[in-house]
Amino acid sequence: MKIPKNEFMAGLLSGNVQYGLWAGFATGYAAEIAASTGFDWLLIDGEHAPNTVPAILAQLQAVAPYDSAPVVRTVNHDPSLIKQLLDVGAQTLMVPMVEDAEQAKALVRAMRYPPHGMRGVGGGLVRATRWDGVDDYLAHAHEELCLVVQVESPRGIENVEEIAATEGVDAVFVGPADLSVGMGQPGNPGHPDVQAAIAHAIKAVQEAGKPVGILAPAEADARRYQSMGCQFIAVGIDISLLRQAALETIARYKDGTSAATVSSTY
Repeated sequence: MKIPKNEFMAGLLSGNVQYGLWAGFATGYAAEIAASTGFDWLLIDGEHAPNTVPAILAQLQAVAPYDSAPVVRTVNHDPSLIKQLLDVGAQTLMVPMVEDAEQAKALVRAMRYPPHGMRGVGGGLVRATRWDGVDDYLAHAHEELCLVVQVESPRGIENVEEIAATEGVDAVFVGPADLSVGMGQPGNPGHPDVQAAIAHAIKAVQEAGKPVGILAPAEADARRYQSMGCQFIAVGIDISLLRQAALETIARYKDGTSAATVSSTY
């Protein structure tokens, strides 16, 4: 048996823009519904959604038959958690709040086996090896693993060039919400200063030869970031879409005025 192909990474290498959906319901059932709708990738959020490792496993299993490629966001930089997520079969990890090259290098080590890293060997215990069914998994695991680091703080922006240049970092994802808070503009990622920082990050990652992504639920933002060179863009959040649709539906039967708005700050 061969290692499953990392379709998200293949999409990045193709050069095509990949449109994603934030998956925050923390259930396999909801993730499967989302995976059936045509998004190129799904972000299974382990940072802000109430996800545990077993819950993430259930979602990975639920979306496996579909074309939407799963990306798992970790809650932090903990190498033990990273090991668990890789062992249950996550092939692409997005790690929040990476602020310098040393942090990026540590994350690369957490994803690789010795002598190039520190990932522990689970062998036949883990789904990633298909319980020892994958031929020579230890030698080839890195070929289908993808590390996406998030730059979402003023310090991260200051160091974005060296972060993006770190060997083993496959892509960089800009976080507008945290960046706006860190720059003293909470809830206002459209502020000129924040936008200038985002533009700087996008350019720096491109110059490093790496794909750059961003979260942009508002269509105007998504199209602008795409024109600036973002290659993978999360254009929706499942929870926000449900709330928006629910508000619009009930408004048709009550006062006719919907309070639905597209989230732009998450």
